Amino acid sequence: MDFGEEKHINTALQVSSFRTALRGFERLVEHVAVQKRDERAGVFAQKEDAVDYDKFYKMVQELFGPEVKSQDVKCFYRKLCNNPDASIDWCEIFGYFSSEEESLINQMDQENLVFLISRKQRVVISGSRRRDVIKCIVKVPHLDLLITASQKGMITVFNSQMKVQTSTNVTDTSWITGCDYLSQLKRIVATTERTIIVWDYKAQGNSQENYFVIKPMDHCLLCVCVVSLPDQLCRDDILLGDDGGFVSKFTVNSEDFGLKQAKSKKRLQNQVLDSKNFKSVKRKLHNDWVMKIRYIPALNCFGSCSLDNVHSLVLESLKRIEDNLPVREFAMPRGANTFCYCMKANVIVTGGKRTVHVTQGFSTLQMVLSLISAVTRVFTQL
Repeated sequence: MDFGEEKHINTALQVSSFRTALRGFERLVEHVAVQKRDERAGVFAQKEDAVDYDKFYKMVQELFGPEVKSQDVKCFYRKLCNNPDASIDWCEIFGYFSSEEESLINQMDQENLVFLISRKQRVVISGSRRRDVIKCIVKVPHLDLLITASQKGMITVFNSQMKVQTSTNVTDTSWITGCDYLSQLKRIVATTERTIIVWDYKAQGNSQENYFVIKPMDHCLLCVCVVSLPDQLCRDDILLGDDGGFVSKFTVNSEDFGLKQAKSKKRLQNQVLDSKNFKSVKRKLHNDWVMKIRYIPALNCFGSCSLDNVHSLVLESLKRIEDNLPVREFAMPRGANTFCYCMKANVIVTGGKRTVHVTQGFSTLQMVLSLISAVTRVFTQL
């Protein structure tokens, strides 16, 4: 056998081997796609049959060898998980794309990949209850703190190194629905379905378990946020959203907590305060559950979103909660589950059922309200 024939045979073997690898890769992709479709339908595979990213990467390396880069595999796996029915080309596993635009979009997506985190740490919260989940995470940048609230009532404060500073257990029969930081009172506020919890996380010793319970509430509370205004002293305004479609503004003062504690010789746990003794106003802005509420200082307004497909997103000043004047709102099919404002990009993004909307091109609240119906468009399909 001469050199030419030997080279031809080796090439044929390599082609055959690569085709075999491709067939195995297609079966692997189909297996993962079926798994992701089942998971969306609520059917989960057995642990030994499930293919997570680590197993996927290992199997791809066995098929194609070390030539594949982990970064390309991560992008491919994420695309497959996000849309199991999307058209996928095997060459994407090697970082090759059909157009430069697709490659650029892929690189932009990589910035948001959780897989690209070089270091990750599992934080175990001691004292947490079984089958509990984190319901809310709040970052307090100026204090370098991170606050978490679990569904069953575990409120924890972490420092920047993710070390637990303090924690408390809210012994309420209802689930925690949200939390935030009271910048003026220097305390943490949390909401359950029927109460408002105010906790002095800086208290020492046994006093750490002491918190105030404000009740009753007219509706089931679903979300909460604090209005941060620099001109307010010893007072915080809290915005609440509930299952009746109401947005409420609730005002708490230092006298409501500090002076009451000073007059009491014995501090009791779960001190109950009557909600009628607090200044509050509310207005019905949605015809369905209020899923999220946020105050946006840069726009000097608040935003609230709902599953309501007519009054899906409201962007207005706080004064509109106190009167009956028309509010600026935007309607979206199937409503909105959440929204977020990015100051750097100057956009508001809303997330709904299968759709993401982007509102952009504004610098003031008045401009936002005049342009919202004109510039909002469907950005992508989830």
